[in-house]
Amino acid sequence: MGKIVLYMWMSLDGFIAGPEDGPDQGLGVGGERLHDSLAVDEGGPSAAHSDDEVGATILAEAMATGAVLTGRRTFDHAGRWNGDHHDGVPILVLTRKPPPEPAPGHARYVTDPREAAAQAREAAGDRDVLLHGAEAARAFLAAGVVDELALQVVPVLLGQGRRLFDDMPPERVELELVRALEGPGMVHLRYRVLSGGEQ
Repeated sequence: MGKIVLYMWMSLDGFIAGPEDGPDQGLGVGGERLHDSLAVDEGGPSAAHSDDEVGATILAEAMATGAVLTGRRTFDHAGRWNGDHHDGVPILVLTRKPPPEPAPGHARYVTDPREAAAQAREAAGDRDVLLHGAEAARAFLAAGVVDELALQVVPVLLGQGRRLFDDMPPERVELELVRALEGPGMVHLRYRVLSGGEQ
């Protein structure tokens, strides 16, 4: 069975979006800088720089996942990905209260983090599950179901916005560095989650 892996592009001071993020400005004011290394075309995201083999590898890993876990806020701010994040894989959206209308395309709403994680793992089979979103990451970490963190650290200090690890529970989460790669202007870090959350 595959792993649940959080993939995030973040500033050196820990922000994954600038201030005033919302449906019309998903990465907030100045937050687009975090995704400068990515280019998006009709075929989906790709490495923006042809010489960025490391970035292309990381992105290929993320896009090879067999399911997506995300939070409702990220899902809504991303225009619900029009119901298809990549390749028609199932999208499990963690939400406190599902809206009255069904989720579009390959997405479905789930209210319990453990149940969402179990459904995503089953849907992904032997492939990994891509986890998106700050609030969702914290909820799934607290539930003890996240296996790895893949963090792309962008050399910028945003100063304000939405931090990835704000409002974490007081329990310590132990990590093990399993990979550190350097690409053009960025560091790509991958950690295994050793302990923390409910387990």
